[in-house]
Amino acid sequence: MSPKTSKKSFLKGQARAPLFAALGDETRLSLVNKLSSGKPYSISELAEGHKLTRQAITKHLRVLEDVGLVHSIRSGRASLFELDLEPIKDINEYLDFVSRQWDQSLAKLKLFVEQA
Repeated sequence: MSPKTSKKSFLKGQARAPLFAALGDETRLSLVNKLSSGKPYSISELAEGHKLTRQAITKHLRVLEDVGLVHSIRSGRASLFELDLEPIKDINEYLDFVSRQWDQSLAKLKLFVEQA
């Protein structure tokens, strides 16, 4: 892998940091889990089962919306939230890339140790 490719991948990884940070919260992860059913949910529906207020759930949804994981749609007077799978696919590809890098590094280390 060329230094240019490594730097490009590293910079892309930095761009994903806000997404990882957004997913680093237990409440937001549970919201993503609920939204992964594919069904749009209102804030009231998403607040069910949480000890948090609807206002607190709304703040968490805004964080997820800011990083592109969810988007809202209007349905009458209510806002419904849906999960956007593209950022999840992007993270998965990135983690696969990092995993391959680690596998390559460990294979080189194993070869080095075996030759020593």
